[in-house]
Amino acid sequence: MDILLNYLPLDQTLWESFLKKQREEYSQFLKEMIIQPGIAKANLGLSREDVTMEDHPLNPNPDSRWNTYFKDNEILLQIDKDVRRLYPDMAFFQRPTEYPCQLILDPQNDYETLRRRVEQTTLKAQTVNRNRSGVTNVSSPGKALNLYPSNEYEVLPNGSEAHWEVVERILFIYAKLNPGIAYVQGMNEIVGPIYYTFATDPNSQWKEHAEADTFFCFTNLMSENRDNFIKSLDDSQCGITYKMESVYSMLKDKDLELYLKLEEQNIKPQYFTFRWLTLLLSQEFLLPDVIRIWDTLFSDQDRFHFLILVCCAMLILIRENLLAGDFTVNMRLLQDYPITDVHTILIKAKELQDNS
Repeated sequence: MDILLNYLPLDQTLWESFLKKQREEYSQFLKEMIIQPGIAKANLGLSREDVTMEDHPLNPNPDSRWNTYFKDNEILLQIDKDVRRLYPDMAFFQRPTEYPCQLILDPQNDYETLRRRVEQTTLKAQTVNRNRSGVTNVSSPGKALNLYPSNEYEVLPNGSEAHWEVVERILFIYAKLNPGIAYVQGMNEIVGPIYYTFATDPNSQWKEHAEADTFFCFTNLMSENRDNFIKSLDDSQCGITYKMESVYSMLKDKDLELYLKLEEQNIKPQYFTFRWLTLLLSQEFLLPDVIRIWDTLFSDQDRFHFLILVCCAMLILIRENLLAGDFTVNMRLLQDYPITDVHTILIKAKELQDNS
């Protein structure tokens, strides 16, 4: 996956030095964006005489570092809420990682960790309004039954951390480095499969550095996919509306009868393809199947066009059900997709590609 996401250079002899450099850079991000602000917060009040108005948490200046700190807390709270319920149908993300981040857990660093920031903050998650229209309910009805309130998850003891806490850190660093987009609900569903791939790799080298490598792969993928998360671009040619309409344009070309049936029932593409396209189908299938789809998707030169082919294939494969169903039945089929064999879907998508 790392080569397919343009992370590693094609020349394998360069890998060792490249990975060393990238992982050191990520450690630097952790120091600058989590540890140093955390030390400043932990030290606040220990030495009152050197706190200037500039440094004071009540400083109303929007550029003050405390204003930034409190804004970051809002984003952190939303990330925390989302990553705690990542893939609730499997225990992996709740389990402790074999390689907790030593830099973060170093007892020499007496600072406010992200874990403590979440525990101490009094901000309510409702104050965060960065939700994307339609992604607020990203789980399909069948899978939603697995969701538990986040407070039912026990935080692991000091010295260990769950995989979801690692994912939280990756998303927080991404939000800090990309203030224009920061964090939008649904990004957790995209980073999850990438992290899982690294953190379960049989090679302990990849496992140990899963956090840093996931961060860079996620950043590369988001550089191609981020327009789907920017509301102001929705109706532009690179936005999500254009992509959703492309699924129906392709369906019209490949299966006119089915297209007309969906049109007649007023089943608009945004009712179901918004989630399919924005989250790269990560909510429609079990995690191993999502990774199988992504392998094929990312190895295609025109990966996002291939995603539209996959969506079109998914519709054609259930055409008989859709042609026979009414609006309610069909909406249920599309929001909780019935076919679980992703191999069949990929074969159909390739077939559509070859015939175009």
